[in-house]
Amino acid sequence: MRHKLIVLLGAALAAASPAHAEVAGSGGSGFVSHNEVLVDATPAEAWATMVQPGQWWNGAHTYSGNAANMTLDARAGGCFCETVPGSGGEIEHMRVLYTAPGEALRLSGGLGPLQSEAVTGVLTMALTPEGDMTRISWDYVVGGYARMALADLAPLVDQVVGEQLLRLSARLGRVVDPAARRP
Repeated sequence: MRHKLIVLLGAALAAASPAHAEVAGSGGSGFVSHNEVLVDATPAEAWATMVQPGQWWNGAHTYSGNAANMTLDARAGGCFCETVPGSGGEIEHMRVLYTAPGEALRLSGGLGPLQSEAVTGVLTMALTPEGDMTRISWDYVVGGYARMALADLAPLVDQVVGEQLLRLSARLGRVVDPAARRP
């Protein structure tokens, strides 16, 4: 299963080109992935869509093969979970740590192949108003011990996380400037 997930992560390199993406830091014990987009939507509109991952997450990056099986209970202690129909299986991808509707959502968990490693991942999803638009930025900080080189895995994870952010912004339907960066 881990090999399949790593192959899927690698395939995402060719398929996704995040608006602004970078591995902001990397070392033997972890990495930081940063992705952001600027959308022509209010923070409230972006939030309402962001907390419904079943509508925008890529099904190729699920255990069930169908993003509609993913839910997010956007409250402290809530679950970003997935059901696997037919098998009775369930997956907790992440747990909600912090929620400020329309402003920020913070989750903890190892996505994809990181789930089976002794690492902690914290994803902060921030919504910042810029005039009548919203900048959505995601920072995924991963650290701990893994049987694979985390620094080598960092660009692949960054691409997959960036792809999900692009899919969210496409669901909002109004990406303003994919290369937009703060001065």
